[in-house]
Amino acid sequence: MPLDRITRVLGEQLADLDAKGTAKGAEAVVTAVLPLEGECGPRVQLRGYGYKPFIRMNSNSYLGMGLRHELVHAEEAAARRYGVGPGAVRFISGTYEPHVELERRLAEFHRREAAMLFSAAYATVMGVLPPLITDQTIVISDELNHNCIINAIRLARPLDKAIYKHLDMDGLEAEIRKASGRARRLLIVTDGIFSMRGDHAPLDRIMALARRHDGGFEENILVVADDSHGIGAFGRTGRGVEEYTDCEPVDLLVATLGKALGVNGGYLVSAAPVIRFLRETAPFYIYSNPITPGEAAAALAALEMLDSPGGLELLERLRSLTRRFKGGLARLGFETLPGEHPVVPLMVRDTPRTRDLVRHLRENGVLATGLAYPVVPRGDEEIRFQVCADHTEADIDQVLAVLAGHRE
Repeated sequence: MPLDRITRVLGEQLADLDAKGTAKGAEAVVTAVLPLEGECGPRVQLRGYGYKPFIRMNSNSYLGMGLRHELVHAEEAAARRYGVGPGAVRFISGTYEPHVELERRLAEFHRREAAMLFSAAYATVMGVLPPLITDQTIVISDELNHNCIINAIRLARPLDKAIYKHLDMDGLEAEIRKASGRARRLLIVTDGIFSMRGDHAPLDRIMALARRHDGGFEENILVVADDSHGIGAFGRTGRGVEEYTDCEPVDLLVATLGKALGVNGGYLVSAAPVIRFLRETAPFYIYSNPITPGEAAAALAALEMLDSPGGLELLERLRSLTRRFKGGLARLGFETLPGEHPVVPLMVRDTPRTRDLVRHLRENGVLATGLAYPVVPRGDEEIRFQVCADHTEADIDQVLAVLAGHRE
């Protein structure tokens, strides 16, 4: 067998992942999505569980957009008009009217000059950072930044890089001072919402530091924020951490169409020259097919809904349900972390107890994400719950009842 030796080596590495507890394991397969009925929000059915319904407390679809008929209709209409795929990368023949209109509307929504679409938010970060990071660039990054930021910096090979402790603004300023005079350009990169904890970057303070020390770098300090979990789920009108912290626009804002907006794809908004430069240099944009015209049309419908009185109602409902869930956890004596984002971490702080509680939840029809050692440090084990606007009050109370049952 030609692969006999490599498969043996890979098998040993897989066995090591299993032994360490870091393997992802088999994926749950959704076989049906059941719409809202009575006091119950949407449910899913999973392969291997028959017709048993599950509440999804592990979905990024914070506004419940993915099941709304307005988005389904928009995607179907665009698919009938343009077909189901783009057929090519954008610079060849893969740019369609829905792509252009969505980019225009995203720039307008974020009050920027221009926007560009990518196949995913991960691809956006990977496509944006390397072209902007030269051998005369220093990069400073929060220690809890997402994997896409970590890998993009590795791919870029900057002059130097520094990591500051999570949300430590004194530590960030110290790293800026150390970099001053050593590089032509400085990039500060942070998540907006940190998805495992639900806390947020103080973008107002980060921007203030960048502006204060900008004169020490010939090609400026650029602040890059990936607010994929914030846009559509945080801030009064869903404009994310910038809005929540009353921050001036960051220099480059990355976000996703695949979470609160309920569709697929990622995007960047920035100044027009930055966007034009990246259209010419970002390999994840140039050499990858875009999202489909139907997805672009559905995302445009989601954005229009978000930026409307109906969107404000969805956001207020999301905040209300999040408060209800966090308040219920507190009454049950569970530890959570402060914050208003619909990512709600239940701090278990013990690996066996975390895995046991995840099993209990699934046995009782609740899907949530358990994070145990060594995926997280000992003592930081948690279960991440995610509240969505298409949950109902009865759903929240049912999850709380399941958790209460485990404590008895």
